[in-house]
Amino acid sequence: MGDLIDMTIIGPALLAGLIVLSTHVPLGQEVLKRGIIFIDLAIAQVAGLGVIAAHTMSWDPNGFEVQIVAICSALAAAFGLNWTKKRWPQIQESLIGILFILAATGGILLLSGNPHGSEHLKDLLVGQILWQTYPSLIPLALLYAVALIVWFALRQRVGPILFYLVFAIVVTQSVQVVGVYLVFASLIIPALATTGLRRGNRLMVGYLIGALSYLSGIVLSVFLDMPTGAVIVWSMAAVAVIMGFFVSDKKRHFET
Repeated sequence: MGDLIDMTIIGPALLAGLIVLSTHVPLGQEVLKRGIIFIDLAIAQVAGLGVIAAHTMSWDPNGFEVQIVAICSALAAAFGLNWTKKRWPQIQESLIGILFILAATGGILLLSGNPHGSEHLKDLLVGQILWQTYPSLIPLALLYAVALIVWFALRQRVGPILFYLVFAIVVTQSVQVVGVYLVFASLIIPALATTGLRRGNRLMVGYLIGALSYLSGIVLSVFLDMPTGAVIVWSMAAVAVIMGFFVSDKKRHFET
């Protein structure tokens, strides 16, 4: 069994998950608070569309140009959604859904003539978390540290535009590491499982749910030889149900 646990693979993958969770847990709580559940899927898909567009131009997948295109695409979507929320708040969720569908199908159209299109699309959806290395995660960790500082320091003063700005930047990077499915799961599942807790406790429990989910999901995927991203999503759902049950029981006990 010990031979199957290669920490040179599991270690960076787990660290990547923890880095993603560092921003996605608090931002996911903000998503639920604003009632725009599918904004993460939409912006993640738009960022992915930017990456796909860059690939069709034969740019280096790890090059700086790809990141610029992806971030600019996500920022355009974020600022657009901020504008539509002010102008048509009653149909904001519908507009987010339409944006997601357009970005998703746009990616399929761009990849339709690519012989490796299905592989690119799979990487976009389920990510490449097992292929991360410690050096490759340093820029991501630094960027997310800055994003967290900006978010917690300025969110009360700047307003909604800061949320969309920070959200677009971090989701763009996360999609390329863990994929669209895990971005959505990391944002929504821990936030949903901790609904009703106080802010400080909610953050801690959310981080715990996420960390246990990534750890168990990565290990299980290695043992079972199954897609890591998909296994982590299911692990996160299971951990959230269990943790949510105990948290809610404890909450009711103290209320009585």
